[in-house]
Amino acid sequence: MLAANGVSYNELPFGGRLDIKTPWHLRKQIKHHKPRVVLSWMNRASRMTPSGDFVKVARLGGYYKLKNFRDCDHLIGNTRDICDYLIAEGWPSERTHYLPNFVDANPGSALDRSEFNTPDDAPLILGLGRLHENKGFDTLIRALAEVPEAYLWIAGAGDLKNDLLKLAGECGVADRVRLLGWRRDVANLFATCDVFCASSRHEPLGNMVIEAWAHGKPVVAQASQGPVQLIKSGETGLLSKLEDASALACDLRKVLDDGVLSETLSSKGREAFEASFTEDVVVNKYKAFFDEVAR
Repeated sequence: MLAANGVSYNELPFGGRLDIKTPWHLRKQIKHHKPRVVLSWMNRASRMTPSGDFVKVARLGGYYKLKNFRDCDHLIGNTRDICDYLIAEGWPSERTHYLPNFVDANPGSALDRSEFNTPDDAPLILGLGRLHENKGFDTLIRALAEVPEAYLWIAGAGDLKNDLLKLAGECGVADRVRLLGWRRDVANLFATCDVFCASSRHEPLGNMVIEAWAHGKPVVAQASQGPVQLIKSGETGLLSKLEDASALACDLRKVLDDGVLSETLSSKGREAFEASFTEDVVVNKYKAFFDEVAR
């Protein structure tokens, strides 16, 4: 995409402690471009980026240890809770900045449900993410046992595929669970589902919540860090108690059974997206930040 739009770029390995190539090339690029601001993403890139006659900024999308960021001038958290964490860990508040993510809101087209052996008239729940313990798909599958007739699509890849399939069988819902694997057509998946479930038990941000809002879908989420920061429960989504499959099932049934509630959550979620998480809004915030801190 960068190449197609005429943007030059360099790829570096960002390997382990013995990777001397990446820091050397970073110094070379910085010397060539003479930037006023250098922005790095998370631990490894921040550790390998040298200091110099520029403003060094790192962006954090999680609760990382500050040892890799001590030589930075400013830190960005993509949630307010991450910013609070940074300040609590001793980082100066005046050098801590909240800048959210944006998501792609281009609409998709509904898929043919028969491709995944799913009835057209069945309530359809969508889950997205790596098949990892943090994503809480085990809780979601247990909840599905208490949501009659609903089908569950989970788009993502990971080591827990067989474990989740086994759990679905144990819960008696194997005939209503579809593991779609890694997908690049997320917009189409949103266009097809009736409700999106952010089932993560650990989620610093929850980009998926913002994506669901952007595509006008009601959101039900477990009350992990990110969704709690984003969702006004009962207004822009429903928040369920962590690790409580019955509570999650209850909220899913509420949305699937109540068309008015579903429409309210969808419209209010879209309003929240338009106000804070569109590409224009976030890019303008970054531009203003760079203008503020640049030397």
